[in-house]
Amino acid sequence: MSLIESVGPQALPELKKQVEKILASAKKQGASACEVAVSVQQGLGTSVRQREVETVEFNRDQGFSITVYHGQQKGSASTTATGDVAIEKTVAAALAIAKYASPDEFAGLADKELMATEFPDLDVWHPWDLSPAQAIEMALECEAAAFAVDSRISNSDGASVNSDIGCTIYGNSHGLIAGYAGTRHSLSCMVIAKEGDQMQRDYWYDYGRRADLLMDAASVGRIAAERTISRLGARSIPTCDVPVLFAAELAGGLFGSLLGAISGGNQYRQSSFLVGALGEDLFPTWLTLDERPLLKGGLASSAFDGDGLATYAKPFIEQGKLVNYMLSTYSGRKLGMPSTANSGGARNVFVTHGDDDQAALLKKMDRGLLVTELMGQGLNMVTGDYSRGAGGYWVENGEIQFPVQEVTIAGNMRDMFRQIVAIGNDVDRRGSVQTGSVLIERMTVAGS
Repeated sequence: MSLIESVGPQALPELKKQVEKILASAKKQGASACEVAVSVQQGLGTSVRQREVETVEFNRDQGFSITVYHGQQKGSASTTATGDVAIEKTVAAALAIAKYASPDEFAGLADKELMATEFPDLDVWHPWDLSPAQAIEMALECEAAAFAVDSRISNSDGASVNSDIGCTIYGNSHGLIAGYAGTRHSLSCMVIAKEGDQMQRDYWYDYGRRADLLMDAASVGRIAAERTISRLGARSIPTCDVPVLFAAELAGGLFGSLLGAISGGNQYRQSSFLVGALGEDLFPTWLTLDERPLLKGGLASSAFDGDGLATYAKPFIEQGKLVNYMLSTYSGRKLGMPSTANSGGARNVFVTHGDDDQAALLKKMDRGLLVTELMGQGLNMVTGDYSRGAGGYWVENGEIQFPVQEVTIAGNMRDMFRQIVAIGNDVDRRGSVQTGSVLIERMTVAGS
């Protein structure tokens, strides 16, 4: 059996047998209920720097994690070993933890009737027949293309090529045992430009399920270099209140913050600026944000969530209004609400966008800051106050004038959501939250 066969769809029957063994061991040792996830992953990663090969790495990881219930007491354990002895010992360890845990009235498996029963092909298995030599050649081509753009590209933080494959099986005491095999591939490049005493760094990358749909290596390197060169001459600006346009590759983070704020955990802990906000108008009425977990080829597609519940398409924001929290079985019970099949997070989130590209949004903005870089973790999840270091470009009369660095952008997330003026059609499809550039009517930009 080849390496791909040992990790791909052909490996699923053997992994299902392992899940059956683990569930049987848990029952034999006295667990009242049990759930387990078994996974095996392997990958090839190469990187080059300054036209020299820096790393060639093969990795292979396997193991399982188990959660057992002793009544309303819960215990969890995991191991990278997979033999019968390891199974017995890990199950025993989880049970020992459960017996010392405090009873939790909300603990336990999801209801049996909610378990997933259909498992369509979601088109997530696309292995890349890539040898180390080919990966090295591709990485060298990517970096060489970056160096060829401009003589001011003086150094490189490297170019890399990665290909990962794996499969995961989930099973529980209700009889559900299901899983899938998936692939993920990427190309990236980061270079440094120097002009006078100033140095700037920037990057570009592509990422997806299918290697044949990735941007070619030379284009990744070229874009990384062009972005870096455009940063030369960056300076700060005086403090002002102006419109801010988040480039598409960063804008997904704004909606990621929304998903964090409406997650069940933050809701029942009362640790969100959107506690109790269900039904409120948070965004302009034209904006909808929805989840599509059964999307074929999606980066986060899955027919079931981390509790084994059947996933389904749903909006979180509909015509500007918050219409769903993001709930697992446990958080739903804590809140007295049904699960939304979001144990493990949201899967393939799409945000409404208009017909304007980024250039048209700059015209609409007229004067303000285009943000292409963010630094730090500047969101207070309890209050919604947002403050992050930023870099990008100053815009006047709808045109980029000069690069900007060493500024801070600040606002409150509730205000930022309400003040979204437009979302561009330049949708970044490399993440689980897909959105175009986001124009916000006004934020504070603190500079020199």
